[in-house]
Amino acid sequence: MVPMTRVRCIVFNAALGALDYRVPTGMDAPPGSVVVLPLGPRQILGLVWDEGELPGDDYPEHKLRAVLEVLPVPPLPAPLRRLISWCADYYLAPLSAVARMALSSSAALKGGGTVTEYRLTGEEPARMTPQRLQALDLLQGEQATMRELAEIAGVSEAVLRGMLGQGLLEPVLVDSDRPYPAPDPQFAAPDLAEQQAAAAADMVAAVKAHRFQPFLLDGVTGSGKTETYFEAVAAALEAGRQVLVLLPEIALTAAFLSRFEKRFGTQPVTWHSSLKASERRRAWRQVAFGGARVVVGARSALFLPFADLGLIVVDEAHEIAFKQDDGVRYNARDVAVMRGHFEAVPVVLASATPALESLQMAEAGRYTRLVLPSRFGGALLPKIAVVNLTEMQPPRGRWLAPPLVEALADRLDKGEQSLLFLNRRGYAPLTLCRHCGFRFKCPNCSAWLVEHRLSQRLACHHCGHEVPPPPVCPECGEPDCLVACGPGVERIADEVGELMPGARVAVVTSDTLASPAAAAEFVAQAEAKAIDVIVGTQLVTKGFHFPELTLVGVVDADMGLDGGDLRAAERTYQQIAQVAGRAGRGAKPGEVLIQTRHPKAAVIAALASGDRDAFYAAETEARREAGAPPFGRWAAIIVSSEDEAEARDAARAIGGAQPREPGVLILGPAPAPLSLLRGRHRYRLLIAARRTAEVQKLIKGWLAPLRFPPGVRVAVDIDPYSFV
Repeated sequence: MVPMTRVRCIVFNAALGALDYRVPTGMDAPPGSVVVLPLGPRQILGLVWDEGELPGDDYPEHKLRAVLEVLPVPPLPAPLRRLISWCADYYLAPLSAVARMALSSSAALKGGGTVTEYRLTGEEPARMTPQRLQALDLLQGEQATMRELAEIAGVSEAVLRGMLGQGLLEPVLVDSDRPYPAPDPQFAAPDLAEQQAAAAADMVAAVKAHRFQPFLLDGVTGSGKTETYFEAVAAALEAGRQVLVLLPEIALTAAFLSRFEKRFGTQPVTWHSSLKASERRRAWRQVAFGGARVVVGARSALFLPFADLGLIVVDEAHEIAFKQDDGVRYNARDVAVMRGHFEAVPVVLASATPALESLQMAEAGRYTRLVLPSRFGGALLPKIAVVNLTEMQPPRGRWLAPPLVEALADRLDKGEQSLLFLNRRGYAPLTLCRHCGFRFKCPNCSAWLVEHRLSQRLACHHCGHEVPPPPVCPECGEPDCLVACGPGVERIADEVGELMPGARVAVVTSDTLASPAAAAEFVAQAEAKAIDVIVGTQLVTKGFHFPELTLVGVVDADMGLDGGDLRAAERTYQQIAQVAGRAGRGAKPGEVLIQTRHPKAAVIAALASGDRDAFYAAETEARREAGAPPFGRWAAIIVSSEDEAEARDAARAIGGAQPREPGVLILGPAPAPLSLLRGRHRYRLLIAARRTAEVQKLIKGWLAPLRFPPGVRVAVDIDPYSFV
C-alpha cells in the first residue's frame, strides 16, 4: 500500500484558508509539523493539520506542490492542536490567527545554534559623544543583540558599532538552547497550616493521578494561596512534568519570582512581551523540548507548545487582564481550563475574590472549591471603615478627607507604611483652558487627553498619542491658562507631599513600573522601608506583600460604578477587596478607609461589613434576573472604519440582516461609547441569549453572506468584558 503523501496545511493568511501539499519521498511531516511551503513565487510558513479536520478541495494529488522543508522543532502536540481548533470555533477567530499564537517566536523555529550578543567592556572611551555617554549609562549590566541594545539605549546601531570598534563593547557567543537550572521541589518545603495542607493534598492527588480537575482555590488575602499551590507545583516537578503559571500583570512577575526562588532554589522561566528576541527563542525551544520545567507568564504563555504539561495555575484568576480585547479575543482563564481538559491535567484558579462565573461553576459541581478562610500565621484581616464624603469633605482643591489625612500622619509618626488607591493614571483626567473652556481631546479617539506631570505630557490612554502641554491655549491663544480637572495618582502624590513634606512617596502605575526590573526595584525599596506612602492604580491591588504596610486608603470608591457595565459592582468589589488585603499582612494590625459619596450602595456596604457572601448572593440574583452571564450568554459585534459613513452603513447592513431566534435579543447597531478609537469610527451590536443558545452558529450564519468595503473591519467578541 502506497502511504498517503497529501497533507492539509494551515497557512498564515486568513484569506486563503487551508491548502493541500505533497510530502516528498523520504520526508516525514506528521500533524503538528511546522513546515516551509511554496506559495506562488514565495516561501511561507505553514502547519500540517490533522487529516479530515479542515475543509479543502479535490485538487489532483499529482498536481500538488511539494512541502519544501520540515523545520527542526517538535510537532505541536495533539492537545495543543485541539485547543487551537476549539479557540477558533468558540471565539469565531481564524484558525491561522490562533495557531500563530503557538508559534510566537519565529527565531525559535530555525533550530539550535549560537547567537552573538554584546556587552560593555568597562573600558574608558577615548572620544566621548552625548550618544555614547547615554549608551554607557543605560547599558550597564545589559547583554543583548546590537538591535536590542540600540532600543535599550535609545541610540542608533551605528553609534554602538562605533563603540564596538573603540573596544567599549565586546561580542559574546551565546548557546541559544542552553538549559535552564532545574527547580528543586524539596529545596525549602514549607510548614503549612492545617487548612493549607488539606487544600494542597487535594491538588497534589490530582497531579499524581494525571487527571483533569479544575480547582477554585478561594482564599482571603494573605491566606497563603501561593504557598499552597506551590505544593502541587512540587508534585508535578517530582513526576518529571512541566508547569504553567499564568499571572495577569507583568509587574507582578518580580515579586512572584522572588517567592518562587525561595521555595524552589531557582527562578522559573518567564514569558511576556518584554523579553528580548533571544530570550523568547530560548524559552520557546526549551518549552517545546521539555527543558523549561516551570513557566511563569502572561496570558500568551497559554499557547506555548509544552512537551509534557502536568499542571496549570491561573493566579488572580478573577482579573480582567486575562481577557484579550483585540486580535483573538479570548479569556485566558477559560482557555486555561479547556487546555487542562485536553491535556488531562489539573487546573488551579486562585483568587481572594473569584469571578462570579467561577463561583457558579463551583456551585454546580464543575469545579472543586478549596477554601482558605483565614490569614496565614495568625495575621488578622484589616479593620474596614467608610468615610462619607458628603459629611467629611476634603478642603477645597484637596481629595483626601480629614480622617484619611489623620490616619496617614499617624502611620508616618509610627514609621509604618500606607497605600493610597486611585485607579486613574496621570495627574488629572481632563485639562481645559480657564479662559475659553477648550478641552484637550485626542485627535484619534473620542477621549480626553490626560495630563502627566511626571513626564510633562498630555497623553491618550487608548491609542498612546502624546503631546507636550502647549504654552498657550490652541483655541483662544491665552498663555498660562491650563487647568487640571479631577485627580489622578500624580495629583494625590503631590497632595501627600504638600501635607507631609517629610514623607517618601512612590507613584506606582503601569507608567512607572513598565518593566519587571522597575517592579523589582520598587519591591526592594518598599521592603527596605525606603517608601512611606505608595500611591497607585489597580497595579498595587494584588501580588505585593509588605509586612509594614498597615493603612490602605481608597480615594474614590465610587469611580468604578459609573457607566453601564453590568459587571461594574463585581469589579469594584474585587478591586477594593484586593487593595484592602494589602493592609496588615504582617504582625501589625491593618486599617482600611474607603472614601465614598454612596456609603449605602450594596458594594460599599458589603466591603464595610466584610460580608462577601451576601454581596455575591445579591449579585448572582441580579444576574439571574437579567439573564446575564453566567446565566445567559453575551456576544458583541464591533464594526469599524476610518470613514464614519462607511462604518455606519456596514453596521446598519448587519443590523438589517439580523436573524430572528427565540431566546435571542439583539441590540443595536449604535455608536460605541468610545466611538472613535485609534482613528477608526466604531459601532457595536450586542447579542444577549439564553445559556442554551448556539450563539456562535447564529453569528456565523448571520455574517457569512454579508460583504463589506475593504476599509471595514467586523470583529466578534464572545463573552465580552469591555463595552466601550
